Amino acid sequence: MSDTDPGHDALAADGTIVRIRHVVPTDRDGLATLYGRTSDENLYRRFLGGGRSGIGHELDRLTRPVDADHVAVLAQERERVLGVAAYERLPDPGSAEFAVLVDDADHGRGVGTLLLEELAAIARRHGIRDLVGDVLAANGPMLTVARHLGPALDIRRDLDVLEIHVSTVDGDNAALEARNRQAERHSLTPLLAPRAIAVIGAGRSPHGIGHAVLEGLSAGGFTGPVYPVNPNATEVAGVPAYPSVSAIGRPVDLAIVAVPAAAVLDAIVHCGQSGVRAAVVLSSGFGEDGDAGKAAQAELVRTAQRYGIRLVGPNCLGVLNTDPAVRMQATFAAATPPAGGLAVGSQSGAGGITILDHATRTGVGLSSFVSLGNKADVSGNDLLSYWYDDPAARAVALYLESVGNPRRFARIARATARRKPVLVVKSGRTATGTRAGASHTAAAAAPDATVDALFRQAGVVRCDGLGELLDTARLLVDQPLPTGDRIAVIGNAGGVNVLAADAAETAGLVIPHLPPAVRAAIAEAAPGAATAANPVDLGAAATPSAMTVAIQSTVDSGEVDAVLVVFAATLANDVPGILNAIAKAAEASRLPVAVVLLGVTEPPTSLGGAPVYALPEHAVTALGHGARYATWRAAPLGSVPARSGIDEAKARAIVTEAVRDGGGWQPPALAAELLGCFGIPVLAGRVVTTAEEAVCATDGYGYPAVLKAADPALVHKSDVGGVQLDLADAEAVSAAYKAVVEATGTAAVLVQRQVERAVELVAGVVHDPLFGSLVMLGLGGVHTDLFADRALRLLPVTDTDAAAMWRSLRAAPLLTGYRGAPAVDTDAVEDLLLRLGRLAEDLPEVAELDLNPVLAGPEGVVAVDVKLRLAPVDTEPDPAVRTLREPA
Repeated sequence: MSDTDPGHDALAADGTIVRIRHVVPTDRDGLATLYGRTSDENLYRRFLGGGRSGIGHELDRLTRPVDADHVAVLAQERERVLGVAAYERLPDPGSAEFAVLVDDADHGRGVGTLLLEELAAIARRHGIRDLVGDVLAANGPMLTVARHLGPALDIRRDLDVLEIHVSTVDGDNAALEARNRQAERHSLTPLLAPRAIAVIGAGRSPHGIGHAVLEGLSAGGFTGPVYPVNPNATEVAGVPAYPSVSAIGRPVDLAIVAVPAAAVLDAIVHCGQSGVRAAVVLSSGFGEDGDAGKAAQAELVRTAQRYGIRLVGPNCLGVLNTDPAVRMQATFAAATPPAGGLAVGSQSGAGGITILDHATRTGVGLSSFVSLGNKADVSGNDLLSYWYDDPAARAVALYLESVGNPRRFARIARATARRKPVLVVKSGRTATGTRAGASHTAAAAAPDATVDALFRQAGVVRCDGLGELLDTARLLVDQPLPTGDRIAVIGNAGGVNVLAADAAETAGLVIPHLPPAVRAAIAEAAPGAATAANPVDLGAAATPSAMTVAIQSTVDSGEVDAVLVVFAATLANDVPGILNAIAKAAEASRLPVAVVLLGVTEPPTSLGGAPVYALPEHAVTALGHGARYATWRAAPLGSVPARSGIDEAKARAIVTEAVRDGGGWQPPALAAELLGCFGIPVLAGRVVTTAEEAVCATDGYGYPAVLKAADPALVHKSDVGGVQLDLADAEAVSAAYKAVVEATGTAAVLVQRQVERAVELVAGVVHDPLFGSLVMLGLGGVHTDLFADRALRLLPVTDTDAAAMWRSLRAAPLLTGYRGAPAVDTDAVEDLLLRLGRLAEDLPEVAELDLNPVLAGPEGVVAVDVKLRLAPVDTEPDPAVRTLREPA
């Protein structure tokens, strides 16, 4: 929230919506009312004594205009002020004194925590790192609020008064997300587990959407009352109808709105006035329908949030919950899948219909389904927070067209994926537009590559389509996770087994050799087997007993982590017997089992809990996703280790001055100085503007020398003759200078001593206003664009991330001593990445930073060429502030 921002809506701990905004002078009466109804005990805690005599002075202070040294924020529900918090900067410019007051009636709702989170975020932007407050030792509620901001709480006691210091930079993101999940669960319970539903716009025509939803609720056996709302009917589909929501006269948790777009706003107002907590707007004609529709949608969201209503849609398909205690089928889709463990959110209505239809046909059981539509309020982030603690949701699947708040998604998805699989289809993977940038790092961080990095770090299983998503979900919902990447292929169709093995290699899986004892057992059980190796071919006439022995002995061998069974039915087989054998073996297996059935009439959707697929490629792709997810989940989360030799204050001063002077591309000397503040080694160099200066500089650095154009706008210097290497003497340097100037048209040339190291890498940082900063590592020099071999990570970069980045490169063998070459100091590579991560966290004004090449060898790493662009940072999502989606 900026100093001129009108504020934002957030969820209190009980799931209700409150508005957080700056105090303005016209709030004096509202604040006076708050202080007037505050108990003497609460005022005593706030003022450490003094009763009510100080209220007038306090109101004067709170309603002063906001500036860099004074900030006051309040929480508001409808027109009622719930609480207020403020700080005043102390003589130490990095510290400020703060105080919080919350209405007696609103203690325990998390209002004070929301206010202090907001205050800390504003203070952080103003360079305040330490919020200081005096609190009575007996003021337990205030101490609890302060502790919520994280473990960096410093408490100093003076008799009965505690001086507490709250760090604004060392917050506890895990605690923040836990609070957010609790609030989201309370907030979305009326949506996903309502006790009573009103269907607004339920008409008498069976072809109407509202009518279809009403009948779906009835046919699905919704466990609570359903109230059709239609001013022109006394009953709809045999159910008594009401002219308005207010006329129902009984509590309603959820409203399904299916009226023309022009009537939706009035319907939401009536819902708010009647205490409805959630609404699903099926109607179209909003954000998807031009500027007028976008404006109508923004007004709709503002109205819903003003009344404390969580809104799904508009322009959506509806919601579904198969919980026996709820049984809510509130969609107008033709297909209703069975109950199961998959929770689904879809931004696309057509995508939602496809998921429901495919799930119904393949037997994928759903626990809940939400069609997000225009995603005007409730988003995928909200659903993930709700499903995190939902025991019925054993896996989560999302179809997304956009990631509105990627930084929050990263935290929520990572926490959820540690408990249960999160699968995502993100459309737009092949978008032709790429990020405009003048550095290799910016080009590498194209939109889809950034999304890939986000998903990879968060443990999200990214699928290439809806079919792949549901195929993978079928495996991960009901089967144990693979314990590694080794897979056995067992079947009676040799050619299909080979295809499965090929697909396994593509999916990153390994087909190991089976132990001699296992091969012997299989050969004895199936004398006609073509091979007992892996893949196992039991022969066209395989028997049920042979299939049982092959599966059981392979599972028990300890040499594989998953099993794929491929069975092709022939006239020579006991088909029912083999299917029964597969089912029993799969049910008894401690490893995940997937089954492919070929030539079986009306094949089942599962055997013994193992999903049945039509083709081996589908099954193997699902197993590959499962193995990679299991590996991520088993790996430690990692930490951000402290780095020595960092001068944050000097770095901040350099960047502040450069941005004040206009920012943009910076000279090499400033870039090197800034990197030096973070202990990042840069090869010494000097920018010269004449041939004579070039020779003089080279004499100081030594030979052989290298000359490069010092124009930061040039990305591919070597392509245009902007780099001259292997300069052995002054004559060569002078000639090289003239050649660079003639080729590039710039007189500024960088002179350095030429250094030889084992491997050329590229590393850097790029800042995205939505995703935040990313750190990049790849194969460098002239190979950067040719091979596009690189890895990206969003902040924070942990030690686990740093190690994974270089290991994930295709060129990783070059770093470990390829064909007798000396191994690179990979600890130094990881240290470089961690330092770049720290730089990016401290300095979001670093818009683009390119270190190319970084020479890496046994003695360490050094950046040879540096490009740096600085830019002011506009208002961006703050991951430490909880906020609902704002109307666009």
